[in-house]
Amino acid sequence: MTNTSTPLHGKIALVTGGSRGIGAAIAQELAQQGATVALTYSANEAKANEVVAKIRATGGTALALKADQANENEVIDLVATLVERLGQLDILVNNAGVFEAGDIAENVDAERFERQWRINYQAVVAAIRVASRVMGEGGRIITMSSGLALRSSWPGIADYSATKRAIEGYTKGAARDLGPKGITVNAIGTGSIDTDMNPSDGPLAEYQKAATALGRYGKPEEIAKVVTFVASPAASYITGAVIPVDGGYGA
Repeated sequence: MTNTSTPLHGKIALVTGGSRGIGAAIAQELAQQGATVALTYSANEAKANEVVAKIRATGGTALALKADQANENEVIDLVATLVERLGQLDILVNNAGVFEAGDIAENVDAERFERQWRINYQAVVAAIRVASRVMGEGGRIITMSSGLALRSSWPGIADYSATKRAIEGYTKGAARDLGPKGITVNAIGTGSIDTDMNPSDGPLAEYQKAATALGRYGKPEEIAKVVTFVASPAASYITGAVIPVDGGYGA
């Protein structure tokens, strides 16, 4: 019987890009709900260790693992390392992502867009595939998408929007494939969230606030609460969904 105060007790969760912002909030919330959390970082080990320390300070269990999300082999090895060290994987949160903007006619150097595709789409697909092979019934796969997959709200984000739209389509297909195994696959359509990558006082902040029904930015903790619910036993009949947590951006 699940303890309602810690519904994720005994679960092992992996949060990619968990050293800051939304990923850090998700890692801390999952731990608070009883999960043992492995969070990844690509460069800033100190930041990752800070999140781990915060989780441990509140009685949770966590560790940080290094992985370059632009390298598909490192993503595959990451899951293998986690299972080797912790014995299982129950919850995968594909949070790591990058944002590259630029006019498609004016930008002839495609390398940064190709890297964005590798991180935002190919790494996510690789993680889902390898995780699905080690997860059992009740497994949860959750991927961060964006309201910008719904509509490209300003010029220069065609490539970014495409990565998120693609992963939403993959989420729905994966949900069909993995449903017979009892594994749910969902995406979270985030809106404008106050992080260091998109601060609420940034140059486009007023435009973004005005585009929402609530007229404000969201907080990382507001995303984390929804992710934790989707990861919980209470969400066992939700799969193949893109759940908007966007302050009414898509309304």
